[in-house]
Amino acid sequence: MQNEPQRSFDRHLAVGQLVCAGKVLDLTCTHVMGILNITPDSFSDGGKFFVRDAALERARQMVAEGASIIDVGGESTRPGAAPVSVAEEMDRVIPVIEAIAKELDVPVSVDTSRPEVMRAAVAVGAGLINDVRALRVEGALETAVELGVPVCLMHMQGEPATMQQNPQYGDVVSEVKEYLRERVRECVAAGIPRKRLLIDPGFGFGKRTIHNLLLLKHLHEFAEIGLPILVGVSRKGMIGRALNDAPLDQRLFGSVAAAVIAAWQGASIVRVHDVRATADAIRVCDVVRNAEGWREAMR
Repeated sequence: MQNEPQRSFDRHLAVGQLVCAGKVLDLTCTHVMGILNITPDSFSDGGKFFVRDAALERARQMVAEGASIIDVGGESTRPGAAPVSVAEEMDRVIPVIEAIAKELDVPVSVDTSRPEVMRAAVAVGAGLINDVRALRVEGALETAVELGVPVCLMHMQGEPATMQQNPQYGDVVSEVKEYLRERVRECVAAGIPRKRLLIDPGFGFGKRTIHNLLLLKHLHEFAEIGLPILVGVSRKGMIGRALNDAPLDQRLFGSVAAAVIAAWQGASIVRVHDVRATADAIRVCDVVRNAEGWREAMR
């Protein structure tokens, strides 16, 4: 069955195409971004794909399961995580990005805040920069302007090592929206076209459970910014606490539910560990949202 009815759906977010190093994502439907952590200490899958061949095989598997884009990261940003050197981060991610970009016909995203890693990753095929620090590291904004690939700007209060110690907000939805608006303004002023920007509220990054839940409940309000929204809630603490402190290996169904909630409210990309289950759920979500468009196709 073709996806044409999905593409014709009039979403309330900015629609169009996201061009990532020549590979295109149609933003009129929700896409699944597969997480590929090349780290020994990421909160959910640290150490599993630390070897290049294992990472490439995992990328193949995620694409076969329905991932439209692969997000490769070499530095853990879990709460309390310690930074790694630029050289170590590059050693981890650059060979993997190069291998995926050569073999698979999907965009590759690099999850980094460092200009040196951005530059090296794009040189070997990365088509999107996914930056938890929203290009605030010295030199990152200028590098992103020069590289000319799309950038996802995420909200984070504090730094990974300390961000969960005592996060405070008056109105978390309004404050996160305003932060993202300001980062977008600064990026556009520096020379990044709006069509190359995405936003991410930063679930779990300097937020308590109540903050995360409010952001997810009111995600549709971020459409006011007029940019595609990326959401990453997979297996996070907010899911565990909503499920009576469920451990990591028991958060699949809750993570899928949260991804569907995000998609229903207009998220363009959901960043997940469990690709097949999420992709199926998101597809049903898109079909229901566009039920009128599917009337003829499903007879």
